[in-house]
Amino acid sequence: MTGLKMNCNNFLVYLENVRGYASSSILTYENTLNEVVKESHYYEEDGTIILDITPLRLKNVNNSKKTISKKLSTVRSFVKFMREQEEVEIKLIGDSVIKVPKTLPKPIDENIIDEILVHANVQESLIITLLYGLGLRISELSALKLLDISPAWVQVLGKGNKVREVPLLTTLYDQIEDYKKIEKPQKFLFEKNSEQMSSSQIRYVFMKLFKKSGIKATPHQLRHSFATHLLHNGARISDVSELLGHSSMVSTQIYTQLGNSKKFNEYSKAHPLCQEKK
Repeated sequence: MTGLKMNCNNFLVYLENVRGYASSSILTYENTLNEVVKESHYYEEDGTIILDITPLRLKNVNNSKKTISKKLSTVRSFVKFMREQEEVEIKLIGDSVIKVPKTLPKPIDENIIDEILVHANVQESLIITLLYGLGLRISELSALKLLDISPAWVQVLGKGNKVREVPLLTTLYDQIEDYKKIEKPQKFLFEKNSEQMSSSQIRYVFMKLFKKSGIKATPHQLRHSFATHLLHNGARISDVSELLGHSSMVSTQIYTQLGNSKKFNEYSKAHPLCQEKK
């Protein structure tokens, strides 16, 4: 597979020698393409080249709509060149218009989560850690069975009864095993009186714990933190979308929209749960 940098250079030569673009226009294209090379994911999957410009969109989140539009136009022209002139099967990800809800769940700061975990019992700690570490919906956590959990993966029953596999960190698996030894669940990971705990019961445990610390929070805020943290630290949007169980990457893209640079910088560090002891 020819590298992205080489293909971008070929595109610039095409614009100059075949299309006859002025040197000033070539320079503008070159500056944007340099950003694309630096910030985007470029890989091959099932015989198709994937160009994921989500990291580029994140970097330009505070730019004007006009600036973003011009950069997207350059990227689309490059993709068209690859398809028509280079005859390459290529798929562009991250260029669609993102419709953002009026309000997004506010992520919970990792320091607050650490503080909450200090005062949590075994069950409370596992609930928080799984919601934050796997990005689960509260309903998915409620439905999690012991048979769904292996040392490396968790099978999650999502919306529409679709099952997805989410990788399980060794530290989380060990925490689950410790919990099982203490609580001795029979079928579902979280049970009360030998019966599956409902979403409402788990939500009550969650909110009661946070309320003790004077914090009003919801389980979905941890799912939001999981997704936003991964995206803002270079994870491919296609991978995050799969981890979340979204039917479309458009749903995942709302997590790339933050109101200002301050919120953007809150996620400059890697997801803390990924810092396993080597």
